[in-house]
Amino acid sequence: MTTRPTHPSRPTRPIRPIRIGPRAAAALVLVTLIGIAAFGWPLLADAQSGLAHSQDAPWLFAALLPLLVGVVVATIADDGMDAKAVAMLGVLAAVGAALRPLGAGTAGLEPMFFLMVLSGRVLGPGFGFVLGAVTMFASALLTGGVGPWMPFQMLALGWFSLGAGLLPGAVRIRGRAELAMLAAYGFLGSFAYGTVMNLQGWVLLQGMGQGISFHPGDPVPANLARFFAYCLATSLGWDLGRAALTVVLTLTLGGTLLRALRRATRKAAFDAPVSFDSAPGSGPGHAPDGVRTATQGDIRPLRR
Repeated sequence: MTTRPTHPSRPTRPIRPIRIGPRAAAALVLVTLIGIAAFGWPLLADAQSGLAHSQDAPWLFAALLPLLVGVVVATIADDGMDAKAVAMLGVLAAVGAALRPLGAGTAGLEPMFFLMVLSGRVLGPGFGFVLGAVTMFASALLTGGVGPWMPFQMLALGWFSLGAGLLPGAVRIRGRAELAMLAAYGFLGSFAYGTVMNLQGWVLLQGMGQGISFHPGDPVPANLARFFAYCLATSLGWDLGRAALTVVLTLTLGGTLLRALRRATRKAAFDAPVSFDSAPGSGPGHAPDGVRTATQGDIRPLRR
């Protein structure tokens, strides 16, 4: 009777988010600072400044696109993203753009938000930011939602996905605890997204009433108090619909999608070092560890 030799099972490699190097981190910080300035400068302007986000939006969009490309290039240069990661970025952005029309215009129901939460969680904050911005850009082209609000939406959704990648326990927390954490983040983040986008549109609306209207040149605390009153009076129900749908989809479909994303990430092996195996045999250029090294015999003269 013969027995088959048993081989020890290979240890499962932990799934880690795509790494952010120093150059990618610097690019993300620069994009964030520009975004904060773009959203908040009307609060610091005087009454004679001619406030209109419709005038600064083209400049913000012109600055945002090169910076998004810069984040991707910096991540690639820092060995955090390869061609497989860029391909996954395109696939997830296309899926997110296709999900948006399913609920747009109906009580704030936007199913793509739960996909941004799960993708940012698995693939990391840098990937999440670029994914959120690219998804919003693609969905705007798909739905005809191109306008002065689009660069602000790209920034806000990028921050939303980035925050999911910054949640704790990327390796340790799993199961129901992780889904509960992601659902809570999706709930709060949906309100944060709506609040940030309200700031973009609120400064353009005048004559709504002393209690909720923007007053150029007034002190920042007074304007912020009116702004939050405006959010409660106008967009609370819309943001609640977005938050509730994100929670429901995360709790019902989140486990399956997280496993699929992690399986794809494990097979893609974004963080695995690249090596070249040598052919069987030995010789002066043979490396004992299976890594091919360049030798004089590998260099051949060019034919003329």
